Amino acid sequence: MLAEDTAILRDTLVAVLDLEQDMQVVAQVSHGDQILPAARRWQPDVAIVDIDLPGQDGLTAARQLGTDVPSCRVLILTALAQPANLRTALDAGVSGFLAKHTPAVDLIRAVREIHRGARVIDPAVAVAALDARPSPLTPRETDVLRLHSEGFDPREIAERLFLTHGTVRNYLASATDKLNARNRIHAIRIATENDWL
Repeated sequence: MLAEDTAILRDTLVAVLDLEQDMQVVAQVSHGDQILPAARRWQPDVAIVDIDLPGQDGLTAARQLGTDVPSCRVLILTALAQPANLRTALDAGVSGFLAKHTPAVDLIRAVREIHRGARVIDPAVAVAALDARPSPLTPRETDVLRLHSEGFDPREIAERLFLTHGTVRNYLASATDKLNARNRIHAIRIATENDWL
């Protein structure tokens, strides 16, 4: 099964995979919220899933597949091949994680290996993940800073996270301090550059 929202890329991947004698694309979807229903219906052995999908992101869908269709192994194929996404994908139980610039022959090999039960990870992303410094922020500080980076002010963040306005301001201040940032904007930049948001 293939989940990719860019039509020309989806069509190309289907054509390439269907050329292999031991592979057949049984379903293709363009939205993340279509993945689980298609997997339930077609019971694919492997699902190739993009992260950045409309409706629902591919990482959330991958986690649901692991629970609802455990026989389907997931290979993430993404332009967002960053250490944080790799960590999230592994936490979701995916079997593979490749960047979209992966050559077709390597993608085909990865699908076969994943089908046999192996795990396939893009080596460059794996090395970057190992080299990445762990975030000094708590999960709540990360949530608050992420929402602030998306343009929400402290009152809006408080409403969204069911916190008081003062608590949100405290989280923003502690995140700024932990990152040795000059201000909140600088904190957002540091956290983004380190792939902590």
